[in-house]
Amino acid sequence: MIRALTGYSTRHPWKVIALWAVLGVALSALAPTLIARVTQHQAGDFLPRSYDSAAASQIAEERFGVNPDATTVTVLVARSDGRALSAADQKRVEAEAAKLGQRRVTMPREEDDGPTFLLPDRSQTPRIAPAMTAPDRSFELLSVQLLGNPSDKGVQGVYRTFRDAARTQFSEAGMRTGFTGGLADTVDTTDAHETAAKVGGALVMGFIVLLNVLVFRSALAALLPLLAVAMIGGVAVGAVAGAALLTGRKLDASTPNLINVVLLGIGIDYLLFLLFRFREQLRNRPEQPAREAAEQISGRVGTAITSAALTIVAAFATLGLATFGQFRSLGPAIAVAVLVMLLGSLTLLPALLAAAGRKMFWPSNTLHHEPSEGRAARFGALVTRRPLTMLTASVALLAALAAGLTGIRMDYGRGDSGDLTPAAATAAEISRTLPAGVSDPTSVFVTAKDGGALTTARLDGLSHALTQVKGVGKVGQTTLDKDHRAARIDLYPTASPQSQQARDLASGPIRVAVARHAPAGTTAHVGGTAAIFADISTAVDRDLKTVFPVAAALIALILLLLLRSLLAPVVLMLSVGLGFAATLGAATLLFQHVLGKPGVNFTLPLVLFLFVVALGTDYNILIADRIREEMQRPGPARAAVSRAVRHTTPAIATAGLVLAGSFATLATTPGNEQIAFAMALGIMLSALVLSLVLVPALAALLGRSIWWPFRPRPTTGGHPQHRTNAPAPEPDRVTAY
Repeated sequence: MIRALTGYSTRHPWKVIALWAVLGVALSALAPTLIARVTQHQAGDFLPRSYDSAAASQIAEERFGVNPDATTVTVLVARSDGRALSAADQKRVEAEAAKLGQRRVTMPREEDDGPTFLLPDRSQTPRIAPAMTAPDRSFELLSVQLLGNPSDKGVQGVYRTFRDAARTQFSEAGMRTGFTGGLADTVDTTDAHETAAKVGGALVMGFIVLLNVLVFRSALAALLPLLAVAMIGGVAVGAVAGAALLTGRKLDASTPNLINVVLLGIGIDYLLFLLFRFREQLRNRPEQPAREAAEQISGRVGTAITSAALTIVAAFATLGLATFGQFRSLGPAIAVAVLVMLLGSLTLLPALLAAAGRKMFWPSNTLHHEPSEGRAARFGALVTRRPLTMLTASVALLAALAAGLTGIRMDYGRGDSGDLTPAAATAAEISRTLPAGVSDPTSVFVTAKDGGALTTARLDGLSHALTQVKGVGKVGQTTLDKDHRAARIDLYPTASPQSQQARDLASGPIRVAVARHAPAGTTAHVGGTAAIFADISTAVDRDLKTVFPVAAALIALILLLLLRSLLAPVVLMLSVGLGFAATLGAATLLFQHVLGKPGVNFTLPLVLFLFVVALGTDYNILIADRIREEMQRPGPARAAVSRAVRHTTPAIATAGLVLAGSFATLATTPGNEQIAFAMALGIMLSALVLSLVLVPALAALLGRSIWWPFRPRPTTGGHPQHRTNAPAPEPDRVTAY
């Protein structure tokens, strides 16, 4: 199957290239519209209904008309001269708010938005209502509801337009304004990091191009990876969005960005693997036609690439076992995207090699002569000459980093960037006179199950008990639904709703008080941001215990089938496990112990495990596959390992740097700093330490026994991909790559 795909693609390259070009343009154009329809921004929507906060959200939606697609912005209005608001001032505030609530906000459009019909129109009329007045009458709060995902560019544009209009209107009335809430903070943070994001993305693209130019000394080989991966990536994102739309799945807003980063990294990795082997083949057999070489190499490397991609797919497929919907939707999304990239790697990439031929490396003349001995050869000789020393040093480094896991804590916040944004400043001003949770309360929902109606008097005991809970700054009035079968009591904690204290309060004392004092014949649930993230922490803890062992078992099975050995998969799995522990330990050491963060992001262990183990296994598969290939040639096993390291070091090192750089771009997205650091470090450790030092050192020590019980036997004629007239390298002297 693999050779059939690569063979057809190299024999009919222009047909394959044209097909991918059409698909790339079409699906890339449709992707924004499709993605907008399948993403959701409320974390609680990913929880099963069996969780308390999810049940509360359902009651809020069904009984109190809370729109799950709505996002709330809190507007602070105060006198410009700093004096307390008078009764006349409050009437003026309400009058101006009413005017704003009757005005439709048109979504602004930018030149790079593309055709109008492809971009969803987020224009809307906001719902505005008075919320609360400060005890000292220094300000009044307004609650503004906007519909749409806060990460949607259109929704952000609508908010900016509304914010500017409200600021101008209240300023003309002698008032100043402040804006806070999830959407306001997202926009402020995005605006603050906009330049950094653009510069960071440009630097990474420039780094990839420069690295390829230095490696291949060719403009075409430098630009081709980006163009090819961009084409395949557009098809992949469109396919993910289409699959989600057909299956009714919802994606987290961060999923498309994560997919783009993953595809950029692994796509360029796979193309680099092909380019290095293609160049090696053309050097070894200069008389061979380029298309024949492309077909031969694509078929050979395609097997390793397929195994590497299926490792990632299998790892992420295990997320289907998760109870937390954000993980359960992320798994199939990444799996579909990687499968599309695999298909492109087996068709488009070989077609490009066949179409370009030797011109792929123009104007470099390195194809016409054997390179002199270089660093890769010397490094391969060092690893095989002192394998025990190299093994000990690499294990010591990884163990030292893994020691950072001591005292690790999970942070279930929203990844506060730490920037003093205008939204954060407004929230701080509000918290000086009102409870910190006033803009995002914890809510208790009570429903009658005995067929009777609820009254405020019936709920007075519960309301009073909640006022006695330490950490609750204020309890709002009891609100009944229209048929008096459900009630809502808003609580305003003194701690920020994003903090661990608020989550502990919601999941502990508040739920205990509700369970003890809810009237007989009723059921009660605790909802709100703090309660939702408390339940998410429980769901994630359960999922980690399920996904980790299943993913490890599937990866081990794929390695077993690929390497046809029982010992080699164990060696590779132990190495990537140690790499995972070292990476998570380093992230814990930096962010929790050095920078004083509450802990590591709650998604980091699972995402890091899947990416570092799965992607790190890619490099291990490449080096192990090459070691097995070289051991089929005559000569000592250590010489075979040395040749394998010599030939794969440039490919693995370059691919690792490219993939690490791709993940580093996530650092320009607020809240993703931990993931960016950990992913970049994990890939570097996987490529440079595990694949190029630890695994080869173990292979040098174990020799052909590493393939037990099916040891590869040396053939007298050498491997068919090497020149038949080339002498086998001497055990103590290897040629540079």
